[in-house]
Amino acid sequence: MRFSLALFLLFHFSTAFAQETIVYQGGQEGHATYRIPAIIDLPSGELLAFAEGRVNGSNDYGDINLVLKRSEDKGKTWSALQTIVDYADLQAGNPAPVVDLLDPSYPNGVVYLFYNTGNNHEYDIRMNKGVREVWMIRSLDLGHTWEQPVNITSQVHKPDNPAFNPAYTNAEDWRHYANTPGHAFQFQSGDYKGRIYVAANHSKGDPQDEFKDYQAHGFFTDDHGKTFKISEPIKFPGSNESIAAELPDGRMIMSTRNQRGDIRSRILAYSEDGGATWSEQYFEKSLPDPVCQGSILSFQDETGNSILAHSNNADENERNNLTLKISKDQGKTWAESILIDRKDIPQGRTWTAYSDLVLLDPQTLGILYERDDYKEIVFKWVEWEK
Repeated sequence: MRFSLALFLLFHFSTAFAQETIVYQGGQEGHATYRIPAIIDLPSGELLAFAEGRVNGSNDYGDINLVLKRSEDKGKTWSALQTIVDYADLQAGNPAPVVDLLDPSYPNGVVYLFYNTGNNHEYDIRMNKGVREVWMIRSLDLGHTWEQPVNITSQVHKPDNPAFNPAYTNAEDWRHYANTPGHAFQFQSGDYKGRIYVAANHSKGDPQDEFKDYQAHGFFTDDHGKTFKISEPIKFPGSNESIAAELPDGRMIMSTRNQRGDIRSRILAYSEDGGATWSEQYFEKSLPDPVCQGSILSFQDETGNSILAHSNNADENERNNLTLKISKDQGKTWAESILIDRKDIPQGRTWTAYSDLVLLDPQTLGILYERDDYKEIVFKWVEWEK
């Protein structure tokens, strides 16, 4: 379904004429391509924008570093590139950052970055010819310096590959594995206050047709990164890249990509127990998707009302038409839409792709997103309500 005036009117679009800056430009600062953006705000008001720095090209596997830039003026200007993780010729990716503001040992906050490493291409790992691992690294000075990374694979992943690591003998036989992409989050209230939650996905067993070996899940910590638990998986085979947010009534919502592509819309799932299990799961037809990543963010407006913001490529056929949708009823309806970016492009080429959301103030969101066939990562300000 091509974007049309009828679709424009149906969803009450308004165009986001907002200021933008280029944060990462392919071919500059030591990397051919930058992909997989993730962004968080700090208590100081600064922004941290993470990405994969792909040294030699756009391939998902290869010499890939985790990089960071900082903004002290709400995204108008950005620092020089800082490399956080570099495993020489191997891959580090899928950055999922979050700020822990509820650890009494660190009242100024701790920045956690969860990420993945891999020693082979995605399909080969699905064939058990390699392993994806899960790591955590933290900063006690809000992203200026970073401690040594900690391998948390055995707590949040279920691999069965003792040739790689004798400890990896889980009968569940998870193979490919990826965090989010986008930010993780921390519960700020209710029974699960302090819980850090990272959406993720895995493949299980040998590859199946239509990507049925994939399922989304999440993992979480209630003790500031000392130990972790895994959620139950999303019930839909082919559920894949995910991102989650807290709801004001103590529940949680997760938005997930349908890798199968048989239904071109986002999967929404709700949890009553802090993301451990799922009480409701369904395809949300008002969030069309071309089989790509999306972002979700929960916040309060100036009058204290609960708002959910969701960004993704609202085009069933192409990675294009990046759209922000607003829900004022905890994700049940998404009547308010803002077109962030779109361009008429040749068939098969990408204009907008992955994105991540951050709150700048109660009326203004920031969106960090890939553009122009993955040539750049852009930051844009959006007034979601006027």
